[in-house]
Amino acid sequence: MIHRFVQRDLRPTSPERIFDVIQKVLLTEKTTYATQNRQYTFEVAKDSNKFEIARAVEHLFGVKVSAVNTISVHGKLKKFRGRLGQRSDRKKAIVTLAEGQTLEFSEGGLA
Repeated sequence: MIHRFVQRDLRPTSPERIFDVIQKVLLTEKTTYATQNRQYTFEVAKDSNKFEIARAVEHLFGVKVSAVNTISVHGKLKKFRGRLGQRSDRKKAIVTLAEGQTLEFSEGGLA
């Protein structure tokens, strides 16, 4: 079920913050299949909210966003040479674009 993205947060976002929100594009087999439904996955700043993410994607890529879903991924506990360590926590955002909007990615980045 796709929820309509309603822009309620009208606070201005600084240009520096827009570039800090989106950290990288996640390109995996699962996310590649999701692009058929106009859904793109990004790794975003842990303190960002859905409104900032939508505003950043619209500004950086020049597209219209219809929905944003966020996921907080907790770092796994892993052993390395007999010692216990933990991977970093991260936040992912699945951004659904409006009808007729697409993003093109290649291995080197944006096409």
